[in-house]
Amino acid sequence: MHYGGQTLRSIEAVQALCRDCLTRDAATAGRCTACGSPRVLVHAELGRLKIAHLDCDAFYASVEKRDRPELRDRPLIVGGARRGVVTTCCYIARQYGVRSAMPMFKALKACPEAVVIKPDFAKYKAASRTIFDQVRALTPLVQTLSLDEAWIDLSGTERLNGGPPAFQLAHLQQRIEREVGLSVSIGLSANRFLAKIASDLDKPRGFAVIGQVEAPAFLAGRSVSILPGVGPVFARTLISDGYRTVGDLAAAEPKALAQRYGEHGLRLHSLAHARDNRPVDPDSERKAMSCETTFDDDLSDLNALENVLWPLCDRLASQARREGVAGRVLTLKLRKSDFKILTRRRTLAEPTQTARTLFAQARELLAREIGPSYRLIGVGIADLVEPSDIASDLFGSSEARALKAEKAIDALRDKFGKAAVSTGRGLNRRN
Repeated sequence: MHYGGQTLRSIEAVQALCRDCLTRDAATAGRCTACGSPRVLVHAELGRLKIAHLDCDAFYASVEKRDRPELRDRPLIVGGARRGVVTTCCYIARQYGVRSAMPMFKALKACPEAVVIKPDFAKYKAASRTIFDQVRALTPLVQTLSLDEAWIDLSGTERLNGGPPAFQLAHLQQRIEREVGLSVSIGLSANRFLAKIASDLDKPRGFAVIGQVEAPAFLAGRSVSILPGVGPVFARTLISDGYRTVGDLAAAEPKALAQRYGEHGLRLHSLAHARDNRPVDPDSERKAMSCETTFDDDLSDLNALENVLWPLCDRLASQARREGVAGRVLTLKLRKSDFKILTRRRTLAEPTQTARTLFAQARELLAREIGPSYRLIGVGIADLVEPSDIASDLFGSSEARALKAEKAIDALRDKFGKAAVSTGRGLNRRN
């Protein structure tokens, strides 16, 4: 295979790549000497890195703009009604301060001229399928995280696809933009952790590279919040413990981190040194989904924990229905005050996508663990299946009746906002 009319040279020789004309090793003063483009990748490890993260740019909003060209230069928000929240927004709207999960009334206050469109997940799934069919044409080692992002392992594909991963990915990026009408950003590195960070460095239409050699220095001065599994609450804990930057964690003794944060501390130490041995695993895609939250203050009371558990079950069930899946296995996750994680699993009698069933089963598992104080609770479903065989007779089972009721609630919330309908447990949580 040829790229840009040229046969690719040896992998080790590749040090530069023009993302527009795909010419190799033709860069001077930051521009391609063949076509003059400034979109040139120059990196000492460019020919050796094989793990990539692909992220579609403002995916839902971009699909809508593709299908409605008159919106191209308008700020666009995809989400619910005025009392709902922002699902996503285009980059123009982001310049006004609009962000995902922002209440819609705040988003419209920040950007009154924004066009608001309700999400069309069937359309987004179709676009996602087209994009990742092209990715899988390069390699079967593709692990999707969602409809719009995935890790890719291109090891061993050089001869099959005509060149090293950097060339394959640049060509793929061009094809997606040309044939699907959407742009993607790519991060290329030595492992999953670094590749995902890289894909956020140059959005939209970006292509960023983080080499293995430079990675520790690149990470050292960055906030600990950049690390996977470090949310806002845990970040505050780390900072209060003296670990403000990734470099602080890298310099710490692994034993001290393990004593303070359990196995998670050892994982943080490895990540701080840019080590991540997780493989790109295609079998893990769409096998599970979950929701969790960390408390400002540790909780040990069953009723208080249940009041937090219910909205998590409600949100998880809504996500499952939206994505068209149901779970055969329920998981309950608890993190103790000493950061040790406790996980409990239960195989369900039938796959579910209802909050009623998730909550009923999860609260039974939770009741058995009351005693210690917990700083985090989460609920998940695994062994995901298509819901076509679930409750085909809408009045044939309690699960079927719950599903019908919750779908009706989905419709009301889509129309009037998420706060439009609350259950008794939900009202208790709000109070």
